Amino acid sequence: MSDTTRRPLPDGFLDLLRAAVPGRVTIVESELQRHGTDESSYPAVLPDAVVMARSTEDVQAVLRMCSAAGVPVIPFGVGSSLEGHVLPVEGGITIDLSEMDAILEVRPDDLLVVVQAGLRRIPLNERLARDGLFFSVDPGADATLGGMASTGASGTTTVRYGSMRDNVLSLTAVLADGTVIRTGSPTRKDAAGYDLTRLLVGSEGTLAVITELTLRVFGIPERMSAAYCTFDTLADGVAAATAVVRSGVPVARCEFLDAPSIRAVNAYQGTMLTEAPSLFFEFHGTKSGVTEQAQETHEIVAEFGASDFTWTADERERRELWQARHNAYPAGIASQPGARSLTTDAAVPLSRLPEAVACAEEIFSGQPFTWSILGHVADGNFHALLLFDPNDELTHAAAKAASSELTSRVIAMGGTCTGEHGIGLGKREALALQMGDATMGVMRSVKQALDPGNILNPGKILLPTGTA
Repeated sequence: MSDTTRRPLPDGFLDLLRAAVPGRVTIVESELQRHGTDESSYPAVLPDAVVMARSTEDVQAVLRMCSAAGVPVIPFGVGSSLEGHVLPVEGGITIDLSEMDAILEVRPDDLLVVVQAGLRRIPLNERLARDGLFFSVDPGADATLGGMASTGASGTTTVRYGSMRDNVLSLTAVLADGTVIRTGSPTRKDAAGYDLTRLLVGSEGTLAVITELTLRVFGIPERMSAAYCTFDTLADGVAAATAVVRSGVPVARCEFLDAPSIRAVNAYQGTMLTEAPSLFFEFHGTKSGVTEQAQETHEIVAEFGASDFTWTADERERRELWQARHNAYPAGIASQPGARSLTTDAAVPLSRLPEAVACAEEIFSGQPFTWSILGHVADGNFHALLLFDPNDELTHAAAKAASSELTSRVIAMGGTCTGEHGIGLGKREALALQMGDATMGVMRSVKQALDPGNILNPGKILLPTGTA
């Protein structure tokens, strides 16, 4: 973060801010610390103050003041980012949206819901279940819906239901100068003008602050089942996963964990899974449909040497299996006390996935850091957890170099530096490499048009002018 400079607050600014949003401003050290950290490997960076917003009007008032004074504004949900998105690297005001957590409207007949940006994913699904519905995007963490939209999140169910880019129908957002806009519409088809909804989804708070979302939801399937199997090698498991997808089996989830990931999960939550490269599947449909999907999947993976194929339609067992998958990240961190994780987020065309995973193994083998591989292999996206001692500069440097090498080689395969975690601080150079000068120039023009004072989450996505 040496390419950023902290901007001092103008004299008297905090007093004016307190007057604009009475009772909503805090400078308590513990709150500054909480809002200056996330799940990334970056050290803490504290904001000058935190505003606990409760409405779009609160956000509007803050942005008007900050725009006039040139003060940075950083949107914050729960801080589950892995790329430093919420770190106020130029100082300024963090807007915490977590108290904006209302479900504004549920429309079962239209299969949509309207929510405030601070609502979390799990409480939303608890409410939707009363109407036989669910929101599909599942990144694992109980993140806010606004945060998930801002980072373009996806997760384990993307192969069947799509990512946030596919499931956000419209937005209410506040621009840098305090202007409130509403994008998109609640219709399934909309060809009206520029797609500003998709522009803001994935913009990481650099173009606007999202305050409300209209989301696509789905009916809860009649039956859900899960399956688990193991392989002798990582390559066999990846090849089996791609074969299942190509076969047309409508899997709802297809996840891969290598042996170190399984070992970490077993230690973390007391499971007894076979410590070998493993695939996790989930099937949605009718009772007969999920049985047929499991049988067909079993036949395909057997051709790649799958062992211990276990299928269950028991709800408790299904949930336990997927809890193991979702715990892979915290389990990996816990496996090496005191370690931090540099987490890669490569995604490639499905045909190149075996090559990309083999490339990762080649790069990481013999390195001084501990590593493991897992991911959403059915959509070509996989992660590596590179664990390093934050006090060991050489190991940290080795992890960063290995991550950069993998990213460069993935881009050369026609892939992307980030499948779902976003750019943040960590992948700005990779984005420039992937997109090229002309495309990056357009991105800079959009940023300049919507945020000419560069107050919205500065330092994220785009490198400072002149560095790339």
